[in-house]
Amino acid sequence: MSAPSAVSRTAPIAIAPKPPRFPPSRQGSISIDHYRNFRNGVDSPDSDSPNGYTAASCEACIHRRLDCVMSDDDDSCVSCQMIGVDCSMAQSPPLRKRKLNGEGDESHSKRSSPGRSDNRRRRHHQPSLSSTAASSSLIEEMANFGGPTLLKRTLGLQSDRFSQYIGPTTDFEPSLINLSSFNPQDESLLARGTLRKVSDNDTFLLLPDGTTPGYAHVLEDVDEIESIVAPHGSKLIELYFRVVHPAFPIIQKTVFYEKYERSYREFSPPLLAAIYILAINWWDHSEDLAPLPRPNVRELERLVRGTLADAMYRPKLSTIQAGLLLSQRPEGDQWAPTAQLVAIGQELGLHLDCSNWKIPPWERGLRKRLAWALYMQDKWGALVHGRPSHIFSPNWAVQALTANDFPDVEWEENDAEEKTEIERGRTLFSQMVQLSLVLAEILETFYTLQATQAVTNAGTQGTQLVLSLAKPIQLKLKEWYAALPPAIRMDSTFQGSSTLLNRLSSIGYLHLAYFATEITLHRCIIRSIDAIESNTVPGASTRVDPYIKHICRSAAKARLISAMDFVNRLTPSHLRAFWYFASKTNFALIGTFGSLLWATSPGREEADWYRRRLGEYRWTLSVSSKPGEGKGLTEFAMGMLDITTGLLKQLPEKPLLSRSGSVADIDAARRQSLLALGGSAVGSMSGISSMGAMEGFSGLPSGEASGGQSPRSLESESSDEGMYGNFSATAGMAGLAD
Repeated sequence: MSAPSAVSRTAPIAIAPKPPRFPPSRQGSISIDHYRNFRNGVDSPDSDSPNGYTAASCEACIHRRLDCVMSDDDDSCVSCQMIGVDCSMAQSPPLRKRKLNGEGDESHSKRSSPGRSDNRRRRHHQPSLSSTAASSSLIEEMANFGGPTLLKRTLGLQSDRFSQYIGPTTDFEPSLINLSSFNPQDESLLARGTLRKVSDNDTFLLLPDGTTPGYAHVLEDVDEIESIVAPHGSKLIELYFRVVHPAFPIIQKTVFYEKYERSYREFSPPLLAAIYILAINWWDHSEDLAPLPRPNVRELERLVRGTLADAMYRPKLSTIQAGLLLSQRPEGDQWAPTAQLVAIGQELGLHLDCSNWKIPPWERGLRKRLAWALYMQDKWGALVHGRPSHIFSPNWAVQALTANDFPDVEWEENDAEEKTEIERGRTLFSQMVQLSLVLAEILETFYTLQATQAVTNAGTQGTQLVLSLAKPIQLKLKEWYAALPPAIRMDSTFQGSSTLLNRLSSIGYLHLAYFATEITLHRCIIRSIDAIESNTVPGASTRVDPYIKHICRSAAKARLISAMDFVNRLTPSHLRAFWYFASKTNFALIGTFGSLLWATSPGREEADWYRRRLGEYRWTLSVSSKPGEGKGLTEFAMGMLDITTGLLKQLPEKPLLSRSGSVADIDAARRQSLLALGGSAVGSMSGISSMGAMEGFSGLPSGEASGGQSPRSLESESSDEGMYGNFSATAGMAGLAD
């Protein structure tokens, strides 16, 4: 099978060009605008020849099928100067020179946001569908040709080729691949496609887009998408990068604007539609857009469903970006698409370590950010849907994010606030990745089929097994929280800034995710206790030690109180901001955890306390659901809470317990447990008893818990000084009730 569209790309081209042959006074004068000027004639109606190059062209331009444009001051053509090769025209008789339309300007490489500069280089007219489809894209030319563009030598964002990772067990034998003859661009043409070697051990197969389903109407799709939002596309792009991008940086902003300033047609249709769909959620936050009618979102969603399905036949990094962005909509989270995205990510090699790949440095950083965003999507999707994860550590080689994995500059030079927000967003994203690693450990340790069966098989020792496994994870959570940078803490410093109070802040989704992780850990502990208690005859000695049970339930109660108070203290600047897709379920998990503690309460007094707190929590959620204050964010949690509390009404009435009697029982059990330390009762829980019963499960009575950076102490139900400082409750949702 032949691959004609790939044949013209495989000519040997120097990967490290010679120094340009420009005189000193002309260094840097050949800009992308020069290239655009002579590229526009290729394969277009006003070209000098039907083939897209002049009758007198150099050998390199003929081979590349480019229009050969002579430089003003040299005998060689511009294209040969840009790639640093000897031009065959230099040894030929002088030919007629074609004038370039103006000189380049280095300032063109500094891309600015739409609406912020009067010097935007947008095309004044669009070529016809036929002429555009017939010509190779400027992006693809630059990706394989050279020149001052960020898309040079990209692997995952070529415009008319897509890549497939060649794994170790496929029909391609790695040792035979190494026998292939690779050109200086590390490509080798085969009958099945073009091999692209990015490292000694990693190779991809490049295939043409043109043979895949839906490719013929890509331009029609992107035109239709743009027509729905026109003439507001640039404003929506600006909204996206102002609200969503800082907290979820999976787009390479500089590359995006490089393409957008040429034409929206250079984007994958589903990615462009996904950005518009997300940005429209903040339509009212733009002074220019707020008075105007919103675009037809349903029509955009219809188009994105079809175009994303087509894009999966020719997967690129933009396919992952589009899928991840669409999943962030409150109504867009579904488990099956997550599985598809993970599979596409593996096809693109996102699970591999790309640190030393021969691709542009910005793409290495983008790949790492996308890989970890995909990892988070999988782990949090597994949590909220109760499904097995698709990503496992033995097949995950992605290195931890560093500052070098983010673009150097993504803000206006004189905009200090924008710089602060972007830097805060990068910290937020990186910390969410670290928290997701802890969540993944919890899911793997306690919620796999094997893990749950192990607890069941442990019988009356099940709680001890769970506690011994939970101890090191709880310490990791404590250390994670203690190491949170001040910029993303919900403390008085941040809340007290009048300037920042007027800006949207997405740090709420990180803290909510922390509480969801804590709750997920404590749910399995409470369940293990309840399983033993439910299957044990009252009064039997095989029941859970009353003191251990008291400690576990007290720690769980402290987590619930802290989580509910956190939600109550969210401000409009939090609620109106971007929230991670799992947030709507994480709000619901707080209510679900309270319902579990209600259902497993030993007496009526404790059950009534949880009933009252859940009623207060529902009121808090209803306040946050007011129009303009995160509407839709908490409605799911309210509905789920109504369901669970309705089920709880079917519980038999719990007995009244004497407070003094229960305390006496706990004190007696405590003394017995302490005497038994090192013995069979408590000492078997080696991971816990070594530091004093339950130290590390912060939220316990002072003197028994470490108390370090713990979110809450058991004795303090009205304040969260450890986590929030002087974060005033009156500034939060309680203040929105008026």
